[in-house]
Amino acid sequence: MKAIRRFTVRPVLPDPLRPIGDLARNLRWSWHAETRDLFQSVDPGRWAASGGDPVRLLGSVPPARLAELSGDRRFLRRLAAVAGDLHDYMTGDRWYQAQPDELPAAIAYFSPEFGITAALPQYSGGLGILAGDHLKAASDLGVPLIGVGLLYRHGYFRQTLSRDGWQQEHYPVLDPNELPLVLLEEPDGTPAQVALALPGGKQLHARIWQAQVGRVPLLMLDSDVEENDLGERGVTDRLYGGGSEHRLLQEMLLGIGGVRAVRTYCRLTGHPGPEVFHTNEGHAGFLGLERIAELCAEGLDFDSALEAVRAGTVFTTHTPVPAGIDRFDRELVARHFGPTPSCPASTSSASSGSAWRPTPAGSPTCSTWP
Repeated sequence: MKAIRRFTVRPVLPDPLRPIGDLARNLRWSWHAETRDLFQSVDPGRWAASGGDPVRLLGSVPPARLAELSGDRRFLRRLAAVAGDLHDYMTGDRWYQAQPDELPAAIAYFSPEFGITAALPQYSGGLGILAGDHLKAASDLGVPLIGVGLLYRHGYFRQTLSRDGWQQEHYPVLDPNELPLVLLEEPDGTPAQVALALPGGKQLHARIWQAQVGRVPLLMLDSDVEENDLGERGVTDRLYGGGSEHRLLQEMLLGIGGVRAVRTYCRLTGHPGPEVFHTNEGHAGFLGLERIAELCAEGLDFDSALEAVRAGTVFTTHTPVPAGIDRFDRELVARHFGPTPSCPASTSSASSGSAWRPTPAGSPTCSTWP
């Protein structure tokens, strides 16, 4: 039977144990042995049963055990030491801060998957592990990175074998409230959102969840929101799932929506914003078009905007074979990016074979832009 509604019960920690909640929400624990040892000492049996997931652990520890730990002076000294170490790690200067001033103030790093820990199952293999390690290394070095990805409500499939030896795929149901995530919120407490225009006058909305990977914020876009129709709600359902249009929408949300999510994050936090945009594989390639559109909206001509965006873009390939590269039908791309049918004078589009020039929203032309 399908559940009508899911409820997440969060534990209320005694005041002396409040720092352990902060330790659980910062994914530095996934590569910091002392923090993991502290969580294991809370309840070794439940730590093993949780799969080494601090959020699940704290949600399963009985109140009596929490009360016991809040009066255990030895445990509280360990907790204070580990929490203090995290504070120093987050606020102190590291390698990057000792470098010359000409280095970029911040870098945005886009990837369709991030393999940081099994407690945040948003990866399938090498590309995700590479991205996760990139964030961890940037954190340890003090590199001012902002990670950008998608939040898949079913992640990537888990594999088992049938009696006959055939692969069986099982997709887990993931509740963001049970993951080490927090919603990015506007000053009035409402969830921050980005929106993309779709054909037919529709819009694709997405909320922004944030994971803290040491010093690095990871922004994850989630289309499973009430403002979307059923089809749009499923855009971020599975990693590498669906047909061509589904994958195109995912990549539009990652690239275009991801840039808008970064702008929203910087507006809400006072972050100076990235000078360099790094796309891990081509899945976030549409970020270049969004950045060109931004500069055109500020008054630059297309060629100047293209040159400026090219100078601030980094691209790395992880799987340089046809099976690892998405290709989309020209007409499908034109339907999402080309001129509107009611504007026959506009002939330049992705399907015309001519030089296509994206037009930002609000421009006095008939071209559309997500």
